[in-house]
Amino acid sequence: MVTERRVHPDCINASNPYHECVEYCFKKIAEAKARFEKQNTGFAKVHEQTREPLDDKRIEEDSSEEEEEEEDNQEPQVDVTQLTGRQKKLFELRLKMNEARKSNQTDVGSEKKKMEAPTETKGISKQKWLEGRKKKIGKLLDANGLDMTKAYMLDTQETAETKYKKWEKEPTPAGWDVFNQKTLYNAYKKRTKNIQVDLEEYNRMRAADPEFYREASSLQYGKAPKTSQDKIDKMAKELLDREQKRQEFSRRRKFREEKDIDSINDRNEHFNKKIERAFGKYTLEIKNNLERGTALPD
Repeated sequence: MVTERRVHPDCINASNPYHECVEYCFKKIAEAKARFEKQNTGFAKVHEQTREPLDDKRIEEDSSEEEEEEEDNQEPQVDVTQLTGRQKKLFELRLKMNEARKSNQTDVGSEKKKMEAPTETKGISKQKWLEGRKKKIGKLLDANGLDMTKAYMLDTQETAETKYKKWEKEPTPAGWDVFNQKTLYNAYKKRTKNIQVDLEEYNRMRAADPEFYREASSLQYGKAPKTSQDKIDKMAKELLDREQKRQEFSRRRKFREEKDIDSINDRNEHFNKKIERAFGKYTLEIKNNLERGTALPD
């Protein structure tokens, strides 16, 4: 028959199968527990007292490191005239190192901006603007009890006039339409719009010449009439003005200062844009490796 032993689990002799705890064992267990609790409370107090000075010390160390970095980045203020040859050379090397560090940081930032995709393209922005405008017009139509087919009733007189002008305006000729007869005739009318005709001189010249309107059978066919010098000057001035307008005409394009210059003239720049649209996404990594001087590890 197995009898139950009188053993406390915290007793140091609890593993002995023949041991039974007595009053002395319980006294030692109580003393050990009291001593352990006292040590824990003392350690907690010491930790709370030392934690704040350590944090302050760490903050001071971090601030001192930042100040040292700022001092390193800043150019040292030294009187160059009082330096020796080696000290002067060392001073110049430090200035070059600081300048190279700053330029590297700016180049890294600019390259990162180029590599990152834009958050929103122009087409998406225009689409969002159209959707917002459609919703706004829809609310106004609902408030007035109209449907989308009668949105023109919300336009003011000025808005309607601008719309009609746009509709009446003929589109700009493109392609082979630039050289057809209608376009050439419109260009002729535009050129002769500012010419002032002297009807008195015209009637006088017609009365003086019986064959003013010559036919093919006339003996004076092809003979140039006598023209005054002021009319010749007007014609020359009109030709010079036309040539000047042709040279000054240029479609406005956005100029981006941060863009890399990779062309020698405007024609080469236009060609490079075509190549970039076709093959830019395939050659981006090769171009970056060439600019960096080395390829990035996989």
